Formats: sequence, C-alpha cells, structure tokens
Amino acid sequence: MLRTLLCLAGLLSLTPATPVGQRPVVLPAAVQAPAQELGWADPRILGGQFIDFTTPRYGEPLNVIISNQSDPFILTDAGFRLYYKSIGFSEECLGLHYGHVHKADLGDGDGRKSEHILARQHYFPRWGTCWESLIGGNHFRAWKQNGTLANTGAWFLAVSKEQDSIKNHMIVPDGYNIGRDMLVENAVAGSYWNNMWWRADIEWREGLLEPGFKGINHAIAQDGRIAILTIHRF
Repeated sequence: MLRTLLCLAGLLSLTPATPVGQRPVVLPAAVQAPAQELGWADPRILGGQFIDFTTPRYGEPLNVIISNQSDPFILTDAGFRLYYKSIGFSEECLGLHYGHVHKADLGDGDGRKSEHILARQHYFPRWGTCWESLIGGNHFRAWKQNGTLANTGAWFLAVSKEQDSIKNHMIVPDGYNIGRDMLVENAVAGSYWNNMWWRADIEWREGLLEPGFKGINHAIAQDGRIAILTIHRF
C-alpha cells in the first residue's frame, strides 16, 4: 500500500500544474504549437489566428502568405497591386466595394483590422472584374502584417472561389481550397506586368490551421494547408 502511494505521488509531481480557474490549452491533434518563422510571424503567438472575422463567430481561412523574403517591391502597396494584376486579379468593378468588410487579427499588435485589399478575378479582354462580380470567380482579401509587435511586412491572404451575384457570391463547394490553388498555380507558373516578371517558390504548410469547417464561414470544409509564397523578380 505504501509503495503504491509513493508511486502515485511521484507521478503527480511530474504533471505540470494548471493555475486555479484556468483551463489548460489543448490544441487539436492536427495543429502544431506556434513557433518562430522566417519571413512572417505566426499570428497565434500574440493571440491572432489563421481565420479572419467575417462575423463575430465565423470567418474565412488565411490560406496564402506572401513572405517578406519576396521581392521588396511587392511588399509595398503599389507593388503588390501590380503583382496581383500579373496573376489575374484587379480592383473591384468600377472601384465599388461589394460584400462585407472582413477583419483579421495577425498577432502584430493591431488587433482585428479591416481588410487592406479586396481583389477579384479579372476576365480578359473585356469587362474585367465587373464580369467576376456578375458570374463569380476567384477573389481574395489581403492584410499586411505591419503592427508594432510584429512588423514583418508579409501579406496574409484569404482566397476563395465564389458563385455568381444571383447566389449572393456564396463560396462554391470546396471553394477555399480551389481558390487558393488557382492563385498558387498562377504564381508558381510565373507572371508579367509592366515590364516586370515574377515567379514564386512555394512551401506548403500543415499544422497551422485545423482542417475541416470548425469556425469556417458557410460551413465549407477546407484542408488546413497554407501556401507560403516567396516571390522573386527576374
């Protein structure tokens, strides 16, 4: 009996204590703990997340990151606008904003901040993004990680493919994965705009975002993969 009690006491001494009144942090099995990264900062380190805030409870996955190891020009607002034109996006139809303004917490000290850019698929040669607003297509929202606590300059994108205006631009089935993959395919293939050429290197990351539809707007499942792009000019 005494030996049993001593064994139990030894096991308890090896178990980390949780402060009274505080629940232990339990990450889903598919999600890794935050760590230091090169070219961007993990938003979760300072309380952010890889899902934006479409509503107070639900959001869209931040499924593409453009690393600050990229061409410095595209880390500027003007440069990024030229770059996303080169991969098939442009500003909204007639400069008018349609839909909700999303917020995201990138863990950079700015808290929840409104989208910096909303870009839609540009249909050549006519109508451009007005056609996307009508018939649907790919689009993304972008935020820059530039707060005082994590001023990396990296771009975080929430990319998805949406349906037409009659269906209120609802995301198509599997639209978060499809939209991300379409953007990545164009970036990796190489692109050109205003006498500038770019090509992206890609690193696929898992373990940053829980797969499935928990917390995801429209309850559309996504695979949990995030594309880290490093874009080179040549």
